[in-house]
Order: sequence, then structure tokens, then C-alpha cells
Amino acid sequence: MKKPFHSISGLSKFFHSIRTKLTFWYSLIVFATLVGFGVTAYYYTQEKLFASLDYSLRNEVVWLKSFIEPKARKIKLKRPNRKQIVNKRQQKKIRKSHEVEVTNEDSLEVDQIWNQIYEHTLLSPKKQIIQIRDRNGDILYKSYSLGKEDLLFDDIPYNTIKLVTLYDQSGQALRLAVTQNAIMKIFVAYPEAEVSEVLGNLFSIFVLMVPAALVLSLLGGWFLATRSLKPVDRVTGTARAITVQNLDQRIPHTGVEDEIGRLISTFNDMIERLQSSFEKVKQFSVDASHELRTPLTVMRGEIEIALRAKQSGEEYRRVLSSTLDEILRMSAIVENLLMLAKGDIGKADLHFENVSLAGIVQDLSEDGEMLAKTKNISVHVNTSKEVFTIGDPMRLRQLVLNLLENAIKYTNENGSVWMSLIRENGSVKIVVKDTGIGIPKEEQTKIFDRFYRIDKGRSREMGGTGLGLSIAKWIAESHGGTISVESEVNKGSTFTVVLPLKPAHPH
Repeated sequence: MKKPFHSISGLSKFFHSIRTKLTFWYSLIVFATLVGFGVTAYYYTQEKLFASLDYSLRNEVVWLKSFIEPKARKIKLKRPNRKQIVNKRQQKKIRKSHEVEVTNEDSLEVDQIWNQIYEHTLLSPKKQIIQIRDRNGDILYKSYSLGKEDLLFDDIPYNTIKLVTLYDQSGQALRLAVTQNAIMKIFVAYPEAEVSEVLGNLFSIFVLMVPAALVLSLLGGWFLATRSLKPVDRVTGTARAITVQNLDQRIPHTGVEDEIGRLISTFNDMIERLQSSFEKVKQFSVDASHELRTPLTVMRGEIEIALRAKQSGEEYRRVLSSTLDEILRMSAIVENLLMLAKGDIGKADLHFENVSLAGIVQDLSEDGEMLAKTKNISVHVNTSKEVFTIGDPMRLRQLVLNLLENAIKYTNENGSVWMSLIRENGSVKIVVKDTGIGIPKEEQTKIFDRFYRIDKGRSREMGGTGLGLSIAKWIAESHGGTISVESEVNKGSTFTVVLPLKPAHPH
């Protein structure tokens, strides 16, 4: 039977959620840390326990050697006979797990040696096996705390201590320390079972604790992830509720400049930019509709008047001429809008090459003089040096021409216009200055917006479309430059374009 689609979708959403991933990785790191710690602790403890055991065995051998050797040099240790062993056991019933061997002479001093070793063994907290043999391998002393087996090992070093692991007849591992000198061979062993038991208990603790810690880490990780991502859920809900109709809404800030706080600030900045963009698009649509509606209205009105009654040929010619002017005006608007739209999406057709700005300014000064002649405006040019840049010559010419036309258009009769080229710090400035009507300070940041006019009625009378400065700004920025204005009402304006001599990234 197939599972419902929403069930599969829910599971997929669960396993792909950040909360689940954070919990999984958090638990995985905790698990890996615990396992790593457990393995390290186990082997470290094992090494320390065996090192401690070897140290104890070595010390025991050193003590036995230093205790027996001085006394053995004064008396002669010999292998006892059977009868003496039995009598000794009868006399010392307390020694149930201990065999005492003495010399045939039944020396009291030898007996005291073995008794002191036996008492030392009883006082030791460890279950040691002590075995002492003579140089021929015959047993002189042997404790029975762990059985009656003999400790057999052939490769015994002389006057040095050797530590090895061997196994008794039952398969039990024994840690053995051995040495020999000219008098005797000393064997001291300790079962490794107690060390293994400690390690086994440590391993059991980790086996029990790691799963419990893993479960706790899963629960704790889920709790922490849920608590940490709760502000993200609020951000998601608020962002989902924001539409074109309520772009003025903002996500409430947490008041803390952490990752979530920065995320909220970024979202709010993005929404603010979107709101500004939507408002510009809306205003642009209104302005574009108005700009296109006006010439259409003019053409419709004049054509309707011409069709109401029979007109003279001269009147028809005037209507056609006026209609052609409006068509050309609309064509210019549409062409400029198309160029700006292509620039917005990076599809503008620009051809970069080595361009002489001095040549462009000098050529346009002649056109400017012709435009300014009707208003008796003087045009001055200051470009004595050859200045080159990398750019589209047609667009750069259009940029300078737009600024020059604007300067002449808004300068009163008998005024002046200046064009200058200034080379400065690896860049070039194109400065167009006039003595025109000026721009109010509060309007200076808006004049580069599309279709924006300070005096809409006057601009239309002068034939403007409201796109000239927008196009100039786009051309300057597409060449890696900037454009700015300084103006004072009734005193004139100064437009400054700064272009790099070689743009790092031409568009």
C-alpha cells in the first residue's frame, strides 16, 4: 500500500529541516566526542595500570634481592629434604598456602629469612606469586596465594629485571618480573585478571553511558535547535505575510546584534529596497503613461479637428507636421526607455575602445554654439591637452551632449556655458557649468530620476522628455564613473562627470 503523498512530503520536510540537521550533527559530534574520550580513557587507563603493575613488580624484585642477598652471603642456602618440609608444615599450621624450605642444617637464620618474606607477602595488598630458586633451578621459597604451579621462564637476565607476560596451566595471564645473580633466581608474578577486571568495568560504564548520553544529546540538541530557530520562524512568518500591498511592514528586531539580529536587519533592508524599487516602478509607470499620453492626446485632438470639416491644404500640412513632431517625440521617449531598460538588465550594446575625450568636447562645442546662438549664449571650452579613456564613443558623446543641451536649455539669454576637461589622479573630469536658473537644493538628489522635472510645464515647452539626466547617469556608471551636480537658484549649475582613464571592469 502506497503512503499518502502528504505523509512522504512531511517526512522529507522533517529530515531536510535545519532543526533536524542541527540536532543530528550536534548528537553526532557528542557521540564522536564520547567515543573518542572513551577509547582514549580506556587505553590510557590500561597503559597506566600496567605501568603501575610493572613498577610494583620491579620494586618487589628489588626488595627481595636487597633483603635476601646480604643474608645469603653469610649462610649457605641448600635444597631441603622432604622430612624437614613436613615437620615445618606441622609446626606452622598458620601457613596454609605457604611452603617453607630450609637448609639441611635447619638454620634458624634461613628460617627467619623465609618468615620475613612470608610476612611481607601477607602485608602486601596484591596477590603476588613469589618464587625463589637457587642457581641450579631448585626451589628455595614459593608462595601459594594463587595456586601451586611453578613459575617457569628460561630467559632470565643477570642482575637486571625483565618484565614479561606468560600464561599458567589454566590459561590465566600473569605479569612476571624476573632476575638472577650469583646466588639465586627471583620470580615475582601478578595476575592480569584484576587489571582486566578494572578495564572491563570501565568499558561497561562507557557502554552504558554513551547511549544514555546520546539520547540526552538528541533531546538537548532538539530543544536548543528549536529555541535557537524560533526567531527564524517568526522572521519567516512575517516575511511570508509581506506582499506588494504592505511593503511598509517590517520584521520586529530582537534587540540583540547576533546572527538572528543581523538576519532581521538584512531582511528589513531588503524589504526597504524592494519598497523603494516598487515605488519607483509605480512612479515610472505613471510618468511614462503621462509622457506618452500627452503626445497621443495632442495628435488625436488635431486629427479630430482636421476631420470635422474640410480644411485647406496648408491646414492639413500643419496638422501633419504637428503630428510628426509628436511621433518623433514619442519615438525618442520609447527609444530612450528601451536603452535604459537594456542597461538595467545588463543587455546594453556598448563597444569599448580608445576614445579621445578632448576630441568629443571640441566637436560638441561647435554644436553647442549653434544651439546657443538663438539665445545669444556664449559657449567656452577649456581642453588644451589630449585626454583619452576607454569607452563607447557614441555613448560618451551622448553623455556630454545631454549635459550641454541641458545647460543651454536652462540658461537665460546672454548667459554663458563652460565645458572643461580636467585630468586628476588617474581619472578625468568633464565639467559643464552654466549661469542658468539653477536647481533648488531639495531637488538636486531627484533630478537623475527618470521623468523627473522641476517644472514639468516648462520642460515640455522646451521639448524635454525627463530622461536626459537619467541617461547621462547610466552612461557614466556603465563606464565605471560618477556624475554629480552643484547648483544655486538663479546663479547656475555645475555638472561634473568623473571617469577613470582605464575602467577596471567596463560594462
